[in-house]
Amino acid sequence: MPIFEHPDFDHHRQIVFGSDEASGLRAIIAIHDTHRGPALGGLRIYPYASEAEALTDVLRLSRGMTYKSALADLPLGGGKAVIIADPRTDKTPELLRAMGRLVDSLGGAYITAEDSGSSEADMRIIAETTRHVSGLGRDGGESGDPSPFTAWGVFCALKSAVCHGLGRRDLEGLRVAIQGVGHVGALLARHLHAAGARLVFTDVNREASIHLAEELGAETTAPDAIFDAEVDVFAPCALGAALTPEVVERLRAKVVCGAANNQLASPEIAERLMARGILYTPDYVANAGGVIEIAWQRRNDYRREAAMTHIEGIGNTLDEIFARATREQRSPARVADDLARERFGRG
Repeated sequence: MPIFEHPDFDHHRQIVFGSDEASGLRAIIAIHDTHRGPALGGLRIYPYASEAEALTDVLRLSRGMTYKSALADLPLGGGKAVIIADPRTDKTPELLRAMGRLVDSLGGAYITAEDSGSSEADMRIIAETTRHVSGLGRDGGESGDPSPFTAWGVFCALKSAVCHGLGRRDLEGLRVAIQGVGHVGALLARHLHAAGARLVFTDVNREASIHLAEELGAETTAPDAIFDAEVDVFAPCALGAALTPEVVERLRAKVVCGAANNQLASPEIAERLMARGILYTPDYVANAGGVIEIAWQRRNDYRREAAMTHIEGIGNTLDEIFARATREQRSPARVADDLARERFGRG
């Protein structure tokens, strides 16, 4: 499997393939950059169709973590881990302990945490075999799950995007389409509902989608129809690469802001969105709330109020990005990339 010629290889520091016959572990850890500190990034457990698909995902996700930490002004680099497995049927304590040993073999260069397909409970098992793990919660029983903080950060980002893209400072009556109402998407939906927004959403878990819609008085639609919804904002909150050339042409929204990683199917999609007059919110800026919280968990002086203030600063960062993008007539994605590279030494 070629690495250096891979289209998503971006001078990654280290890529590790790990296996454990006894537990069935098949995993990849990608460390993108460590200029600002150790590489922090979640563990995704997913039944990838192939090793090549898993490699592409981990390369893209780890790169995004570097950019995310840089623009969130954290003393961290970027990394990611994936396990090729179905989290519903293949995840066992033995598998997780084997993953912990793989993480531990890197000597702290990579720090793992929960992500899609993994949970805080899983991190506690991984912590049995490595200390290089976060998202474990704190004394007193408070959860270490970063999802609520990710959702709040996306909500703050969305308010900035609506201000710059639609000229509005309130969300009352705003129409928002949410693609994916899992942990983060559902929390975002509740924040938007409380702010007076009108919602339509979809999810592959139709039953959960309908239940949430009943709770919030929202509409639901089929997964493929969400792109055609008559809305002001499209919020991708499922897996990545949702924004393809076809989807961009179908979108009715004038603002894109969501929680998903790697929303652009390819870099040139940013220019397609700009050409259509759609304001794109760089995903790794919008969804940085979770990693900010995890970074604060690692401090000896954790203060919830200070962590929340840091997360709410996502809106200020985006104000700067959107203003510069307007001045320079460039996509916010390109501006954000430039700012991030300046901060981690590749500018």
